Amino acid sequence: MLTGGASTHKHPATWVGALKLALGALLALFGARQWRRRPKNSAQAQLPKWMAAIDRFTPAKILGLGLLFSAANLKNAPLTIAAGASISSAGLPVPQQIATLAIFVVIASLGVLAPLAVYLVMGDRATTVLAGWRDWAAQHNVAVMAALFFVLGLKLLGDGIGILVT
Repeated sequence: MLTGGASTHKHPATWVGALKLALGALLALFGARQWRRRPKNSAQAQLPKWMAAIDRFTPAKILGLGLLFSAANLKNAPLTIAAGASISSAGLPVPQQIATLAIFVVIASLGVLAPLAVYLVMGDRATTVLAGWRDWAAQHNVAVMAALFFVLGLKLLGDGIGILVT
């Protein structure tokens, strides 16, 4: 018998396993596709035009762009859906689910918050550090994202299989 999306034995519901399996396959395939399409020479990689234009954005435009990309980024959707399914099926009381979701959001935001923290701590001296990070990200972005999606996809596949076979 299912209660609150989780079984009475604290085992995730079958739908959670199927969802994780589907999302894992999607991410693994996406990662493999990205890997095949990466530039063979990282020196040839370039920032997309919209990303290069960010240097000229006002803080309000940056905030709006960040909110838009975090909400509309299809690459983030499978991970967020899997996290939501895991949290909701864990059998936790609603306040603990909310706290867990808040922790997930903070951890998921660290990549965005790190450059802001560097800028706030270092001020104008951060320009050199952040420019180096931007150049490295431009050269290796596709390969890093491909590997990340592939590994996370395999993790979700394993979780889904584990839920479905037990």
